[in-house]
Amino acid sequence: MRPHFLNLPLRVGTRASPLALAQTRAFLSRLSHFCPVLRTMEVFEEHPIKTTGDKVQDRRLAEIGGKGLFAKEIHEALLDRRVDFAVHSLKDLETALPPGIVLACTLEREDARDVLILPPDAGQHEAADPLQALPPAALVGTSSVRRQAQLLAARPDLRITLFRGNVQTRLDRVAAGEVDASLLALAGLKRLGLAHRASVVLPPEIMLPAACQGIVGITVRAESTELHELLAAIEDVRARAVATAERALLHALNGSCRTPIGGYATVDGVLRLTGLVASEDGTFLLRRKIEGAPADAERLGEELGASLKSDSPASIFEL
Repeated sequence: MRPHFLNLPLRVGTRASPLALAQTRAFLSRLSHFCPVLRTMEVFEEHPIKTTGDKVQDRRLAEIGGKGLFAKEIHEALLDRRVDFAVHSLKDLETALPPGIVLACTLEREDARDVLILPPDAGQHEAADPLQALPPAALVGTSSVRRQAQLLAARPDLRITLFRGNVQTRLDRVAAGEVDASLLALAGLKRLGLAHRASVVLPPEIMLPAACQGIVGITVRAESTELHELLAAIEDVRARAVATAERALLHALNGSCRTPIGGYATVDGVLRLTGLVASEDGTFLLRRKIEGAPADAERLGEELGASLKSDSPASIFEL
C-alpha cells in the first residue's frame, strides 16, 4: 500500500558522477529500510544531472561562477518539479539555498579527513609528520585553495598545479605520473570501495577538512512537508549539529571560492568546532576553536566565523 501523500515513483536528482550515484543509492537504500512501503527500488527514479561544475574541468570554480556550481542545475530541476528531492555532498551546497528549497535531512557523517594520493610505487609512509611523505619540491595536483594553503603553510617548497576531475580520474592521473601527489576526501574513497588507494591519511590537525566534508544532505521543496517528514526518519542528529555549526561558520566568513576556509566540528556531549582562514600562498593561516552545547551549533559557528574574520586580512575575503 502506498502512502497517500506520495506520488510514486519518487524522482531523485543527483550529480552524474560515480561518487554521487553511489551516495544516492546508499541514501535510497537507507530510506527504504526505514519506510517498509518503499522496500522495492521501483518506487524511485534516478535523475542524474550534469552540473556546470562537472562540465568545466580546466578552470578553478571561482573562475566560472564560484559557489553552487555543483548544485545550480539540480536546484532548477527541483524547483521545476522535474525531481522530488535531491542528494548532495553537503560540502558542495551553498550556505544560502534558493528560495523555496530547504535542507530536509543530513545523513551520518563518513570519515571527514583528507588523504594524500601517491604513485603506486611510493611505498608506505609512517612518519610523525604525514606531509614528509612528499619529496622536496613535489608537484601536487589540487583545485582546492583550502588544501593548497595548508600544504604551503607547512611545506612552502611544494609546487601546486590545477587538478580536477572525478575520483577515478585523479587516481589514474597520479598513477600515470602527471604529478607527485594529489589529495582526496577519504569519505569519497570509502563510498566507492577505494579506501585502499589512500596513501597517507591526514589528521585534522595537519589538514583541516572542508566544512561538511563527508556529510550527505537531502534537499526538497519547502512546500513538500510530507516528504520532509518522511526524511526525518533517517536524519542523523549529530550530523545535523556539526553541519549547522560548520555552515554557520562559512556564512559568517562569507568568503569566495578563492578564500581558503576550513571547518570541522565533532559532538561528544559537547560540540567542538575548529575553523581556519588562510591566504592562498599559505603565508597567513589562522586557526581557532570554540565549544559549547550542540543546541547552540549555529551561534557557535557564527561566533567563531566572526572571530576569524575580524583578525584576518580583509584582502583574503576580497579576492
